[in-house]
Amino acid sequence: MIENALKLIEERKFVELARLLKEENAADIAVLLGEVEETALPVVYRILPKELAAETFVEMDPDRQELLIRSFSDRELREILDELFLDDTVDIIEEMPAGVVKRILKNSDAETRRSINEILQYPDDSAGTIMTIEYVDLKRDMTVAQAFDRIRKTGYDKETIYDCYVTDASRRLLGIVTVRTLLLSSTECIIGDIMDTNVISVGTHDDQEYVAHQFEKYDFLAIPVVDTENRLVGIVTFDDAMDVIQEENTEDIEIMGGMTPSEKTYLRSTAFDLFRHRIPWLLLLMVSATFTGMIITGFESALAVQVVLTAFIPMLMDTGGNSGSQSSVTIIRALSLGEVEFSDLARVVWKEIRTAVMCGLVLAVACFLKVMLVDRLLMGNTDVTIFVAAVVCITMALTVLVAKVIGCSLPMIAKKLGFDPAVMASPFITTIVDAISLLVYFGIAKLLLF
Repeated sequence: MIENALKLIEERKFVELARLLKEENAADIAVLLGEVEETALPVVYRILPKELAAETFVEMDPDRQELLIRSFSDRELREILDELFLDDTVDIIEEMPAGVVKRILKNSDAETRRSINEILQYPDDSAGTIMTIEYVDLKRDMTVAQAFDRIRKTGYDKETIYDCYVTDASRRLLGIVTVRTLLLSSTECIIGDIMDTNVISVGTHDDQEYVAHQFEKYDFLAIPVVDTENRLVGIVTFDDAMDVIQEENTEDIEIMGGMTPSEKTYLRSTAFDLFRHRIPWLLLLMVSATFTGMIITGFESALAVQVVLTAFIPMLMDTGGNSGSQSSVTIIRALSLGEVEFSDLARVVWKEIRTAVMCGLVLAVACFLKVMLVDRLLMGNTDVTIFVAAVVCITMALTVLVAKVIGCSLPMIAKKLGFDPAVMASPFITTIVDAISLLVYFGIAKLLLF
């Protein structure tokens, strides 16, 4: 589709283009609009039907949205805003510069501006910032027939109509009823008799990651958001929860890779943005690596006697770092999914110890064969004696054990102290394990060789 559309744009066959795009999905059109020339962007966008244009606008990258907003007349901007759901409008506002935000608010009606301001006042990363106030509410004394009348009257502008929320006169959440339940019930049934009163909800100040996990746990399509007095103030829908999960996963991956999280996509980030997010960790890890250098310097006299020991340092350090990373990544993921808690620390450590013993033994045997066959026989290095091989293999086994214990425990301790467990991922743990593996290596060497 994209190749055909780009060809039609180049040939300025906009009538054919309009027919083509009319049948396409908004997300696919957004991808197309990300590839067209900036000068052609407003022209292509304006040929879309109004409803499809609004859906496409939500799917576009913020920089493209800004270009369109700047090209819109006030009337066009109002038409787009009228078609957007409130939570989508808020998301767009959070990505725009101040001048564009001012124009958006200027072209919004008073009620929309008030709702936007209320949502923007909630703490960052809270349920309140990702909720929408566009939901269907019913009263417990309504009949099913009256409920359907209300859905038909108000449902067009709601983000979802499948889940309907039952509230009292003070907007306190009493229950929930699905359209499926309504369809399968008699039109004379009372809502209060068929609604589900066991409603799972979240608070406006609950962390949005916690909200997203509720969707994973209960397979919700939407979840109600209530204030401290259990009054219904909005709902979070599945698509917004998916966005949160993606953002949180991206953030964890960046932290685990030794970078400060960025709110921009890679292509939207400048080289200076990438520099700012990477250099703090690189500086920290460079300074922390000084400890490994100090350890090696402290054993210079031993290395002078047994120079061959130097050849095995990279292998031991890499194996230790990799072993620690395996454990830390596994535990960080388990923590993020709620599979383990700090109270499980002893069980986790014991399991990792057993795993480390098995891994260490296999690696030690493989290392012994490699050292004796490759380093001594094939490469003819007579300095590699059986005692040197023993030192390397014992260090290998102990390093794996220490690395896995550290790798599993540090993320759990970090979360208990209120830090992001992802901070204790590969780069940080590798630095710690490197230092410990060198101390173990030279300690065993002194016992067996000197």
